[in-house]
Amino acid sequence: MVREQALMLWRELTGGADDGFNHEIVEGNALKVDDVFTITGQLLQALMTYSMFGSDKVVWLRNATFFGSDRTSESESVLNEVIALTQQLEKGLPDGVALIISADKIDKRRAFWKFLEKQARVQVHDRIDMSQEGWEQQVAALVQQKADEAGLEFESEALELFINLAGEATQQIVNELEKLRLYLGDRHVVTIDDVRLMVPLSREGVIFETGRALQAGNAARAIELIDEQMEMGESAVAIMRASIIPTVRNLYMARLGLDLTQSSARSYNEFQTAINRLPVEKKAWLPLKKSGDGYNIYPIFLSLPGARSFTLPNLQAILYATARADKMLVTTGLDDRMILHRLVTEIATLATPLRASRAR
Repeated sequence: MVREQALMLWRELTGGADDGFNHEIVEGNALKVDDVFTITGQLLQALMTYSMFGSDKVVWLRNATFFGSDRTSESESVLNEVIALTQQLEKGLPDGVALIISADKIDKRRAFWKFLEKQARVQVHDRIDMSQEGWEQQVAALVQQKADEAGLEFESEALELFINLAGEATQQIVNELEKLRLYLGDRHVVTIDDVRLMVPLSREGVIFETGRALQAGNAARAIELIDEQMEMGESAVAIMRASIIPTVRNLYMARLGLDLTQSSARSYNEFQTAINRLPVEKKAWLPLKKSGDGYNIYPIFLSLPGARSFTLPNLQAILYATARADKMLVTTGLDDRMILHRLVTEIATLATPLRASRAR
């Protein structure tokens, strides 16, 4: 996104008619410390050299890599060179010269960033932090935007799966959408089967898909994914802690939320409103956001479709079964695969009759 926005700004400032004589691009990719001195030298020379035809000039320091906190950027000689560059820029640019700087990473603690904040027009495109609450909503909005641009429309379950497989990186999302667009041909609606076929499973994606199979009461699919992970060297305890326990916990809380609110809750806003109406004492079980300024209920909302296939007593039984299985994994010598298979089968069996028979 940084590169896209910088290119758009370049075309805007140059009028889209750069013939290679009026404006200059300085490549900012520094593989070693010496490259930084070469790049800054080229940049200052470009800024001080007038346009060949005497018109306004635009200089672009493109994809600079030495403003961050990596090994090269933290070198004392590089830090001093960036300070010298900052001092030069503080003197101002020559009349008729504009400077664009694009960088994937920049250390916001340093004087260079503080100078830019005061003297430049800054655009920040931070990557979505998947460790923070609500990241799914942010990624969903980004995917929807890029899907609209590609002429694609997602079914709800397909969108949820795509988000957890493609991750938060804009370029990866765009690449996977392009693959889907080419695969679909004349079709424009993306189904869950399309996503499963075309988008590769990352470790996080496998964890999500395993949890999703458990929510659906699909024991066969969950066992298949567990076996795949264990054959790739993943431990049974890691599968239990990263996928099964969070899934069971969210299913239980989703079912409890439905029972307490007596709400159909077909949308996130509707579910959030219904939860907020509950008395304080009936919301004490809800997980808090890391910031402590509210309840983290979005993951619970995502579990509502699966929770509707279980009764609250059955989910309580599943909670106890999961706790027993987790304890067995770390305290007994029983076969790990057998413990997980038995737990998955028990979860599917405790689903409502229609869902359970389908799973079997």
